[in-house]
Amino acid sequence: MAASAGPEIERLIALLAKLPGLGPRSARRAALTLLKRRDQLLLPLTAALSEAAERVRTCSICGSLDTRDPCAICADPERDAGLICVVEEVGAIWAMERAKAFHGRYHVLGGLLSALDGVGPESLRVNQLVSRVAAPEVREVVLALPATVDGQTTAHYLAERLTGLPAQITMLARGVPVGGELDWLDDGTIAQAMRARRPA
Repeated sequence: MAASAGPEIERLIALLAKLPGLGPRSARRAALTLLKRRDQLLLPLTAALSEAAERVRTCSICGSLDTRDPCAICADPERDAGLICVVEEVGAIWAMERAKAFHGRYHVLGGLLSALDGVGPESLRVNQLVSRVAAPEVREVVLALPATVDGQTTAHYLAERLTGLPAQITMLARGVPVGGELDWLDDGTIAQAMRARRPA
């Protein structure tokens, strides 16, 4: 950091550097852009951050973020209450909603099981999920977790915890992406696609 930068600028850079995808150099560039474009960027961003901090809360049902509780999805009578899609974090809900492929409700775990990071079931919203799935209207639980070791470990654990409840437990299909070419895919993706093949 340049010696001429005051403590306010250094604090701004340090906070920006904590955001995902921004290191110290990117944070310096972002801070400089914000300060140079104060009226167009910095002041509106400050107002948006303040409003978000004041109004956004966690949904008491699914764990998503919204300005109301329950969130818009949980409160929507058009959504199928018999389908629950389990995701790691709120960003996955946003991705699913962009795809417009799911019309049920969600459950945010708040992370994944990880022995290395010391994250056990008690750190996640597992008990809340079990309580929700025990409701008689729930027919299916879709485990939409990452195709990583921690994601698969978490999915396996949840499938065991939900065994005995009447809902069917499913997982997202894995394999060749739309528009994907085989020679560009990794071995694991090709192997999973072969295992998950279906009639043509």
